[in-house]
Amino acid sequence: MAGRSVRTSFAVAAIALSALLPAGAAAHVERSSYWPDPAPDCSVTPCAGGAVPKARSLSSALNRKAPGDTRVVCRPESLTLARQSIARARRQGYDVRPTDHRTLSARQARLLLRINRRLYQRCRYHEIQPAVTNSHNNDRVVVMPGLYTEPTARAQPTHDKRCDPYKTHSDSGDPGALSHSYQLHCPNDANLVAVIGRGEGPGKDPDPAPEDRHGIPNLGPCIRCNLQLEGSGVSADDVVLEAGDPKAGNGGPSAAGHEKDVGLFVDQADGFVLRKLTVRHAAEHDIYILESDGYRFDQFKTFYAGGYGVLTFVEDHGLIENCEAAGNGDSGIYPGAGAKTNAGRDVNVYPEPRYSQEIRDCDSHHNTGGYSGTNGNATHVVDNDFYDNALGFTTDVFTAPGHPGFPQQGDLVEGNRFYDNNFNPYVAGSDVKPYIPAPVGTGLWIAGGNDNVVRANRFYDNHRRGVMLFAAPDATVCGPIVGSDTPVPGCEPTKVSTSYNNSFTQNVMGVAPGGEVRPNGTDFWWDNFPGNTGNCWWGNTAAPGRQVTTSPMMLPDCAGGTDPSRSIGTGDAANEGELVGCLAGFTFGDYPNGNSTICSWTTTPAKPGAAAAADGSAIARQRRAQLQALCDELPQNRTCAPLGGPASATGRAAPQPPVSFEGAWAGATAAPGCRRGCSPAWRASPAAAPTGARATAPS
Repeated sequence: MAGRSVRTSFAVAAIALSALLPAGAAAHVERSSYWPDPAPDCSVTPCAGGAVPKARSLSSALNRKAPGDTRVVCRPESLTLARQSIARARRQGYDVRPTDHRTLSARQARLLLRINRRLYQRCRYHEIQPAVTNSHNNDRVVVMPGLYTEPTARAQPTHDKRCDPYKTHSDSGDPGALSHSYQLHCPNDANLVAVIGRGEGPGKDPDPAPEDRHGIPNLGPCIRCNLQLEGSGVSADDVVLEAGDPKAGNGGPSAAGHEKDVGLFVDQADGFVLRKLTVRHAAEHDIYILESDGYRFDQFKTFYAGGYGVLTFVEDHGLIENCEAAGNGDSGIYPGAGAKTNAGRDVNVYPEPRYSQEIRDCDSHHNTGGYSGTNGNATHVVDNDFYDNALGFTTDVFTAPGHPGFPQQGDLVEGNRFYDNNFNPYVAGSDVKPYIPAPVGTGLWIAGGNDNVVRANRFYDNHRRGVMLFAAPDATVCGPIVGSDTPVPGCEPTKVSTSYNNSFTQNVMGVAPGGEVRPNGTDFWWDNFPGNTGNCWWGNTAAPGRQVTTSPMMLPDCAGGTDPSRSIGTGDAANEGELVGCLAGFTFGDYPNGNSTICSWTTTPAKPGAAAAADGSAIARQRRAQLQALCDELPQNRTCAPLGGPASATGRAAPQPPVSFEGAWAGATAAPGCRRGCSPAWRASPAAAPTGARATAPS
């Protein structure tokens, strides 16, 4: 009965919490959204979508015979700034991201300066938005070094009454959602720069939206498909799109002096490419791409948005690479509701399993969350660094009102580094204003997700936990009867659909790349939700002479990952009790700060080994004491079986057999695209994955 009471309380608290999630904090209401048709649109030549687009070299912008026209945007000082940046890069190199420092050869410097001189001669625009507005399919917008505040777009009214006829209903029924037509006719109402890729459709948008979100209804013709927007400097630092206060530089606070909700908005723009641009201080999102098939974001930076540094929503065939995201109130990188092209896919739409988006070679740091992917399906996350956040990585379902793709499924997270995620944005005076609650000191959590693979990553120096996994029953998120006012497509309140078939293997716990021992508070934490199946932990390693630490003390290894049917959740009163306390704290406390007397998540955990370490706090000790008392009364209960013998703080499983990735449950049988972080030598050795200086042409 005690376990049932905990689970009932968990559901009730989660239902109350979901009603308070920060959807109401958004300045504009989002429309119902759809996954684009994955097939290329060949009404334009070359076809748009159907694959990740190729980036065109900067030098090709000078080729007048190439497809499309090039429009050049500059400031009076652009050429001087280009010279200074090139000279500086020759002397000391430049950072694509903090962990990727590159050099510039003399030949590359001469070529880049020559290109910028010719571009400056062709400059006809001094703001980015007019150049975008005048562009068509296959065109280019090249932005020369400088600070762009977009005074004309800033001056456009926000919530303009003249735009009201283009509003539609959101999934919750709110009549104030911004339709595609709204963005087409009023592009700078919410956005500093807007790239609207398609015209109006021939019919009328469905209202209310259908549950099936495959294919955008009433799709208009391509008008700016295959558009490339790029800076002409050495790096993203040279071209800045400023949505707020320029005096804040790349610093905070979040959304400092914001003038628009979104810095750069991209809507239904198949084949869009963004390169070498920095966006800062938007009220909600610095970069936001919606309902687009085929995009590539390369060598870009975002700083101090109120919500997300970069938000991709209902996307397919997407790639984010070589980026930096810092200071954002929610998360640095947010691939939400990605096309469900892997586990759980509709085979009539996606016959073969694949990943719909890839995120690689990025640094996301000093955010509330480094990465957030609500219903972020089929995303390949590889070779990134998540550090100095409150929570390094989350994929979840419980913040999902209106998000297609429930339940979340099919991510592959491999070869990344999650470390020092101990930043606390909830303390007074923080330069980051938290947008969401998060367990400070945690590397990664899966908060209600299925069929995810977390392998060959490094987790170290996360003072609370390395990895967390817990279920979110459908009733906590579905709506509108329970949960929130927004129905979630595919969600049924009577079911428990989340936290099945997740695998954690070959991760290195508590060891920095150079071999230094830097333990996590607890390496792996699981709520052990009753009835969840197929969750397996095997082949993970700790520092020499140390053991992987877990809660519960024993986690199922599924015979080295070969038999997921051996894993069945039986309940854990202590861990479920923690979830109840925290959900209640956020529900009835000061959202998103919570109530520190019943939940320690928003307090700074002590460094592992200290007297009051993360899982050694008074709250945690009380939960363990309660569990032990329960087990003394119910010694035959399966939940209490691990406590039948001598207690162990480390609880490492027996040595594991060789790793096997066979079986669809694991989400992938190989590691396509996994490069330096996932080589067999890297997995077997604590030596650093090869990073550092690279001599690369800034093409």
